[in-house]
Amino acid sequence: MPPGQTSGYRVPPHLEEGSSMRITLTNVTKGPKDSALPLTSLEFESGAVTLAQAETERRPTVLGLIASGRMRPDAGTVTLDGHTDYAGLRRHIALIDALGVSEPAPDVTVAEVVSEELMFAGRVGHRRAVAQLLSELGLADQARANMADLAPDSRIHLLTELAVLRDDVQGIVLTSPDRHGGDPLGWWQLAGDLAVRGYAVLVIAGDASAHAINALDRSGAEL
Repeated sequence: MPPGQTSGYRVPPHLEEGSSMRITLTNVTKGPKDSALPLTSLEFESGAVTLAQAETERRPTVLGLIASGRMRPDAGTVTLDGHTDYAGLRRHIALIDALGVSEPAPDVTVAEVVSEELMFAGRVGHRRAVAQLLSELGLADQARANMADLAPDSRIHLLTELAVLRDDVQGIVLTSPDRHGGDPLGWWQLAGDLAVRGYAVLVIAGDASAHAINALDRSGAEL
């Protein structure tokens, strides 16, 4: 199925049952003189997509690590449904494509990434299962391509759909999708589709992408 379409995707049982989550970052900072992350407050929750602006090479990753419970801020608080629960954040939030942390190696093939993620999700990762999933995502012809050569929207589509295969995942933190180029409205559409399916989605991107997305929102166009 092409990116941007949601019909036919399974809504996980834990989301069908009406469970929801809200993650709140309040006045968080990181690094000497807040160099790694300046004072930041934001919130993202189930069924919605939130855009956070972060410039420089490392700030999106630092913010993503903090928002997903994988790094503690030097100041401020991070809560899950009003409580400090870093283990819960790590269990329920997938950190997607974070530079130097969770991004696939550039020379690994798409099929290899899919096989590994299927096994992490407790599924069989053999060739037939890989081929079937790629076909469902409209990426059957990309199995032998290196991850570095995958088109930006296809990369984000693949990585997010692999992440939500895990039953515990209820939220997504997508870091710097704009670093791969392409039209930011493409991955913003994909993020919106995930939110429609009930996931809590945080996208961390640079100022230029934020301006393009904000202009779309002001125009009244629908995701």
